[in-house]
Amino acid sequence: MAKSIFYHAGCPVCVSAEHDIINLMGQDNVEVVHFGNDKSRIAEAEKAGVKSVPALLTPNGNVLHINFGASMADVKG
Repeated sequence: MAKSIFYHAGCPVCVSAEHDIINLMGQDNVEVVHFGNDKSRIAEAEKAGVKSVPALLTPNGNVLHINFGASMADVKG
């Protein structure tokens, strides 16, 4: 089974959602991408349809936008 990818920018909303996602899905089932640590993944997320973070990309390509921490425009700075 492919992993889901959880994208976030490190804000309190994102960090809280990260903890919840990992608790719900298990660390082995989700890859966490923190844009503050890896800006090279921003284009990948946008191509997948991520419009804001925190967001979860499922293995079948659905993007689940969770709450609202920051728009991708804010992430790109």
